[in-house]
Amino acid sequence: MDHHLDVDRKDVADLPVNANPLFTRPGEATEFPRFSLPATSSLPETVYQIVHDEAMLDGNARQNLATFVGTWMDEHANRLYVESADKNMIDKDEYPQTAAIETRCWTMLADLWNAPDPTRAVGTSTIGSSEAAMLGGLALKRRWVERRKAEGKPVGTPNLIMSSAVQVCWEKFCNYFDIEARYVPITEEHPLLDGHDLASYVDENTIGVVPIMGVTYTGAYEPVEKIAAALDEIQASTGLDIPIHVDAASGGAVAPFLQPDLVWDFRLERVASINMSGHKYGLVYPGIGWVVWREESLLPESLVFRVSYLGGNMPTFALNFSRPGAQVLLQYYQFLRLGFDGYRAVQQNCQDVALYLSSAIGAMEHFELRSDGSDIPVFAWQLAPGRSTNWTLNNLSSQLREKGWLVPAYPLPDNLADQWVQRIVVRNGLSRDLADVLMRDIRVSVDYLDSLDGPMPAPHTTTGFHH
Repeated sequence: MDHHLDVDRKDVADLPVNANPLFTRPGEATEFPRFSLPATSSLPETVYQIVHDEAMLDGNARQNLATFVGTWMDEHANRLYVESADKNMIDKDEYPQTAAIETRCWTMLADLWNAPDPTRAVGTSTIGSSEAAMLGGLALKRRWVERRKAEGKPVGTPNLIMSSAVQVCWEKFCNYFDIEARYVPITEEHPLLDGHDLASYVDENTIGVVPIMGVTYTGAYEPVEKIAAALDEIQASTGLDIPIHVDAASGGAVAPFLQPDLVWDFRLERVASINMSGHKYGLVYPGIGWVVWREESLLPESLVFRVSYLGGNMPTFALNFSRPGAQVLLQYYQFLRLGFDGYRAVQQNCQDVALYLSSAIGAMEHFELRSDGSDIPVFAWQLAPGRSTNWTLNNLSSQLREKGWLVPAYPLPDNLADQWVQRIVVRNGLSRDLADVLMRDIRVSVDYLDSLDGPMPAPHTTTGFHH
């Protein structure tokens, strides 16, 4: 018998560490239960490797062109993240400096968004822009309720006006908080909420209008100034004074740098509040969002809780309680690290790559652009009419997925739901070099699909569409 094969487990345990394979350690399980706790403990090195290897089977985040969420930060930010992972944002008595930094961040945003007096603004951090949007919506509802009661008028069912292309968090808000959602449908003539026919949607129960600075379907800005002008006309003729909350989840960190002359923010007196996602073009890992009101009077005091917690008394306005403080520090790091010029450079580079890609895709005879990335660095395209009879954008999405790229295909909202588009989100980290690789893969995939005889079956995958 070959003596190399006659080694018992005790001998293996005595081998030098560099000769002891990780998954053959004596006593270690080679397979863990999937849906119940293991009966015994295991070495951290082994468990780390198992979790690491399973996570490795996910897609490459840098090739995920469906998500708006940041997937890259520099090594100093990564170090700061690890150092502050144990901070609880709600515990402002224990972590007063993190609380002070949170205030600095939303005050910086108030200034960036042209609040008349940033020191009189008020804001808060959140888990993400969805929570921030809901807080903005709750403030609209509570102000409306309190005003109606003060006037001795009935409080019926409040309503909120928005585009049918609105992000799903607003649908949730209306569902969860008993608001009638009134959707202005997008059409070929009016592909965005632009103030057209707005008077037929608003009434005395309207708590506000929500324009989107960066529609998730196409990346386009809704014209906030035009919507505000329409509401001015409505107030002049009816007396209805309807505020605006701007959902600037993406555009709030893009427009100030790339389109500084575009009037969409607190320069418009009708804009009461703005939300932004710090983990999108704010360039922070998830999850962090921000909401800012132009002045304290626009955030009803009745929504603010005074909480005695862990030895301190603090005001809080949030849907969550305990939540990470690390992302607040990461946002502050990015604000200080990049400054105005740095953010402008990063966003301009993203837009340059988006315009390069949209131009290249738009030049292909197979496609027509729905948007080009000239607002936020996001664009969408659709199949040219009659160009392809044997494959769809879903088939192209499936082909690109095999090459590691996640490029979603999905239908447009109601009234245009028969039209499918494909979308790319260009984030910090998608270089021009990677964009060239992507274009090569798109062309190869299109050539392959064109070469097939007969219609392609629908791929058995989800669209991969992420708001």
